[in-house]
Amino acid sequence: MINKTYDIVIAGGGTAGCACAYTAAKSGMKVLVIETNSFLGGSITSSLVIPAMKTSDKAINTDFYNKLYEELHNINGASTYSDGNKGWFNPELTKIVLDKLLKSAGADILFESCIDKIEKQLSSYTVSICTNNNICSNDDLLVHIDTKYLVDATGDAKICKKLNYEFLDEEEKKSQPVNLRFIMSGINIKEFERWITNYDTDRNVTTSCRTDNNILLSTAYTWDENDKWALKPLFEDAVNKEIITEEDSNYFQIFSVAGTPDSVAFNCPRILNSNISRSDAYIKGRESILRLSDFCRQYLPGFEKAYISSIANSIGVRVSGRVKGKYIYTKEDLILGKKFDNPVVISDYPIDVHSSDKNTSKLEKVNQEYQLPIESLIVDDNLFVIGRCISADFEAQAALRIIPSCISMGEGLAKYLSKLS
Repeated sequence: MINKTYDIVIAGGGTAGCACAYTAAKSGMKVLVIETNSFLGGSITSSLVIPAMKTSDKAINTDFYNKLYEELHNINGASTYSDGNKGWFNPELTKIVLDKLLKSAGADILFESCIDKIEKQLSSYTVSICTNNNICSNDDLLVHIDTKYLVDATGDAKICKKLNYEFLDEEEKKSQPVNLRFIMSGINIKEFERWITNYDTDRNVTTSCRTDNNILLSTAYTWDENDKWALKPLFEDAVNKEIITEEDSNYFQIFSVAGTPDSVAFNCPRILNSNISRSDAYIKGRESILRLSDFCRQYLPGFEKAYISSIANSIGVRVSGRVKGKYIYTKEDLILGKKFDNPVVISDYPIDVHSSDKNTSKLEKVNQEYQLPIESLIVDDNLFVIGRCISADFEAQAALRIIPSCISMGEGLAKYLSKLS
């Protein structure tokens, strides 16, 4: 049963939203999560963004991340890589575990729902929720909720747009290409592991370890000419034979999936045209996936009987509209490792900018940990933003958009709000 009054309403049940909801509910606050999908998890579950990237050993606000890992590991849905990265998650099992965690904490969830209208009161909000995921034509169909705090965890800052808050205008000038990820199954992982680790001896590109009865491996290739890629001759041959297009070869990356001994997840295809519509991006992406699956079967030992077992429900978006908050976090802050009184994230993940043009993508390492302040999540006294649409410039956001940092944002915000209440 959904209540009529909450301390916090969170729009978006992705990783940041789930961390915020769990932490706030555990502190005793009344929490409602509104999610447009029929499941939680956002980028992990809907966009198949696995594994989560490794961040600093000094990271803060990691209780939820550790609890998620623990629960998944108990059902063979998560593993830790030899470098200490705990983010090798199984996306389907993640849906189940997130349900369990939020319900155990006492948070309410509305699936297949969206916020239709928002009325700002003096020190609160009244939100009208459409529970059939469409714009409700009749006010009688709306569920009306009062909340002290409203959190925009939509990824696209949809709530802030509805309320006409200011955005950082540089988003008009800079962008990153999106991905449509997929999974292939029916792979002889042991055979592929033997082949790829012998074929590519660069352990900065191709790696493998065995843990929890899983073979965790990864490899990659891009069309950038300023890097040496062992897989380059295979991709060039496939392009020449028109098995794949040159654009298909612009970015290729694969990872094992925890708990699935015959599957790998693909961080590709990367869809290059930034002006393409979202609908056309899905069509173009699925066409590319079919060609890439043919490439794998023909060129990668162990893939002879492999098949496409899953295509992401949602495009993987690296950057979208970023809201102008109380503090705009900058690349200079990040590079200098600026300290803040109330940090919500500590990380050392590099500035990771994907480009649609050859030889222009950037992975800029940082020399020290950096902090993100709570002020970059504050839009107004009662409105907050978490996830990729935080108040940060383009390059700073490119370092902060990874799943562990988004989870820390959600948990850190919940702790901040619980102290205010």
